[in-house]
Amino acid sequence: MRRCAFLSIVCCWVAAALHAQQAAPGLSKEEADDGFVSIFDGKSTTGWKGATEGYVPENGMLVCLKKGGGNLFTVKEYGDFIFRFEFRLEPGGNNGVSVRGHEIQILDDDAPEHKNIKPCQYHGSIYCKVPAKRGLTKKAGEWNTEEIKVKGTQWTVTVNGQVSVDADIAKVEGLEAVAKRTKAPLGFLGHGTRLEFRNLRVKELQ
Repeated sequence: MRRCAFLSIVCCWVAAALHAQQAAPGLSKEEADDGFVSIFDGKSTTGWKGATEGYVPENGMLVCLKKGGGNLFTVKEYGDFIFRFEFRLEPGGNNGVSVRGHEIQILDDDAPEHKNIKPCQYHGSIYCKVPAKRGLTKKAGEWNTEEIKVKGTQWTVTVNGQVSVDADIAKVEGLEAVAKRTKAPLGFLGHGTRLEFRNLRVKELQ
């Protein structure tokens, strides 16, 4: 009887763990099995530091406030990784993803106020260093998917299923110091516009 009770408890623990894994915001069972973990619980900024008052949980999203924003970083540092997330821009929206201390652009580059930007400032660019393929984002107000893969000095940005940047930053002038960094927090870099993020998940690479 005791053994049956013990096995019953173990089964409950396993079931609870699987349920929690499946219930993680935006994390499918397939991704969880592949090593991805959710880095936003949909309800709080637990696990984040910096401008925690400029980003708020809202209906399962992490929202960069128009009056607020700033720089928000994960407490945890990441080496090589795959970072997947979804984002929705307001017209003219401007933000960025901090990767090893450098910015990967998030921008409504179709907005009139951004008509004179440089190619290295298009959405998905390694900011002002490596220009991204343009035209991969959806209209402002629609959800986009993005994946950022960092393996050593090879950085790949995929927007809505299409590769926008694939570069060895060790070969890019001006990124020498960034190329030497092996670990840093992930983060968002707000610039005074509302941005909505959801389903933030990361897989650490060996």
